[in-house]
Amino acid sequence: MTQQPPIVKCLVWDLDNTLWQGTLLEDGRVTLPGPVRELIAELDSRGILQSVASKNDHDQAWNQLQALGVAEYFVLPRIGWGPKSDAVREIAAELNFALGTIAFVDDQPAERAEVQFHLPEVRCYPAEELSGLAALPEFSPPTVTVDARRRRQMYQAGFQRKAAEEEFTGPSEDFLRSLELVMDIGRATEEQLSRVEELTLRTSQMNATGVHYSLADLRTLLADPRHEVLVTVLTDRFGPHGAVGLQLLEKHPRVWNLKLLATSCRVVSFGAGSVILNWLVDEASRAGVHLVADFRRTERNRMMDIAYRFAGFTDEACDCRAGLPAPAHEDIQRLHLIPEPHAPSPTVKLNAVSLQGG
Repeated sequence: MTQQPPIVKCLVWDLDNTLWQGTLLEDGRVTLPGPVRELIAELDSRGILQSVASKNDHDQAWNQLQALGVAEYFVLPRIGWGPKSDAVREIAAELNFALGTIAFVDDQPAERAEVQFHLPEVRCYPAEELSGLAALPEFSPPTVTVDARRRRQMYQAGFQRKAAEEEFTGPSEDFLRSLELVMDIGRATEEQLSRVEELTLRTSQMNATGVHYSLADLRTLLADPRHEVLVTVLTDRFGPHGAVGLQLLEKHPRVWNLKLLATSCRVVSFGAGSVILNWLVDEASRAGVHLVADFRRTERNRMMDIAYRFAGFTDEACDCRAGLPAPAHEDIQRLHLIPEPHAPSPTVKLNAVSLQGG
């Protein structure tokens, strides 16, 4: 059986006679073919990032990309006179992508050979193959989530956020306030389900049980009035963080069972997990019910254990657990909490659905 190549996460473009037709420094005027413009937009919509490695005058080339209306599609461009292998390596390192997930396209065989020699994991394509690129399996993710479609905007916002943090000189809490963080917690929509499934698969450090829920499982839970499938979305003044949290809650008359809490590691430093837990505790307090949280210890989720304990969950016995369905796995613990209200987060504005009634 032929093994399918890993999906490309970032395509790095040469410019002259590859992305555009003509040589900028010689011709002064270049053109962007319609099919290339369409390919750029299509790859972007699939969540594939794009960058540039070109031997050109930086300002002139970047101004040309802006004039052609495509500059916004490219992250971390490397335009200068050094080896293209160095440029590709730097792009991969800053994105924190493995070299095997990087692709490079160039019209010059010598440039492709130079990249291939120094970075053999990088997949190289001649410019004449551009018309068929979108049909290749490595450029065709099996699922394109809501967040994948805006991956570029999320990365661009992340670069701006990181630069602002490096320049900031005050306390970390003041920097968090300056971000103007807004957290939205709402019931999952059909459009979000593929991202919800991804969160159950890909989060590990901040995943309370490590249990995977398939799309079919999630649709079943959505249709069950006892269950809440909740998605947390985070934004700030720089742009979206995307869907960063998932909460699966089963509601009973005396107790709510938090069957899964998973949050992206990207937002741990913003205190997202604490805000989500405190909100759930407050909702349970208003409903007059106890909270029981499922937790299964893994090699990587000690941080989640700490988060639960810090929120007040304990191993104490309580008859509120009576009648709860058995956990999904026999090694899942059930931690208990009698809810008490919390003060609002000083750094995060919270917009959340009410869980009262139903």
